[in-house]
Amino acid sequence: MAFDYKKEYKEFYLPPKKPQIIEIPAMNFVSVCGRGDPNEPDGAYQRAIQILYGIAFTIKMSCKGAHKIDGYFSYVVPPLEGLWQQEGIFELDTFRKEDFQWRSMIRLPDFVEKKDFDWAVKEAEAKKKTGFSAAEFFAYEEGLCVQCMHIGSYDDEPETIRRMDNFAREAGYQIDVSGGRMHHEIYLSDPRRTNVERLRTVVRHPVTRMTERVK
Repeated sequence: MAFDYKKEYKEFYLPPKKPQIIEIPAMNFVSVCGRGDPNEPDGAYQRAIQILYGIAFTIKMSCKGAHKIDGYFSYVVPPLEGLWQQEGIFELDTFRKEDFQWRSMIRLPDFVEKKDFDWAVKEAEAKKKTGFSAAEFFAYEEGLCVQCMHIGSYDDEPETIRRMDNFAREAGYQIDVSGGRMHHEIYLSDPRRTNVERLRTVVRHPVTRMTERVK
């Protein structure tokens, strides 16, 4: 049976609707950075998604070709994720989607090394007859975070975020969206096939202990 990251690491991908504090370890991703409204037809974000899945499935299906990856095992491609921010704004303004700056990404299995990633980019370009140079091998150690499951429209996330932020403060933490630490979403539902009120999204914010920030 194929290894499913969502089932094996439920603490990262299937959190409860009640906020919780969690430590997120280092992970490797295929990622594409960009800016603008993710809903724009044929826009930068839609192109980024095509690149991500092109690379992710090239690696997944490598076992059927000549390129053999050391330590390879059968697995389910992990869900799409995104890091989001807007310049000069601490909280995301969902009514100004054109100002979004994002890093869209899909987790890579630990057996994937940079050389395997570089092979996958060239292989995908050769098969799809299009450029994949925007893809980046991205190592990310998120660290201490507050997270919970959001059910419903992406535009309704502010209420969920407020509950997360309040929970974090009451537990002795504060939001630490700074530098490379950003608002994080993990998409467990396909919006093309799921009613908006049933969409499931993991929402995650980096935090730090209040005493650490005082020092």
